[in-house]
Amino acid sequence: MTADTPLSGRLDDDDYPAYTMGRAAEMLGTTPGFLRAIGEARLISPLRSEGGHRRYSRYQLRIAARARELVDQGTPVEAACRIVILEDQLEEAQRINAEYRRAAAESHESQR
Repeated sequence: MTADTPLSGRLDDDDYPAYTMGRAAEMLGTTPGFLRAIGEARLISPLRSEGGHRRYSRYQLRIAARARELVDQGTPVEAACRIVILEDQLEEAQRINAEYRRAAAESHESQR
């Protein structure tokens, strides 16, 4: 997505880095330090503004919120990040598996 993209398209884009670190921390009810920690653990990689400030997307905020839930339950930050990564990988694998099954079923039906 570029700066030439209309504003309405950017606002609807889950990956558009619309939130500053302060606003993101406020929305999550956490601190900027937490966001830096999950960035260091490579759970999320915020984009940087021209001035070098971290900018977060809605998708990244959802991921960070899940990590925060785990940390609030007593899970160490590094472990919470690993759990969220594995959950995301599992969800993607299940989505791909469902697509393959759907394609196989359609292929099987067309061969009849």
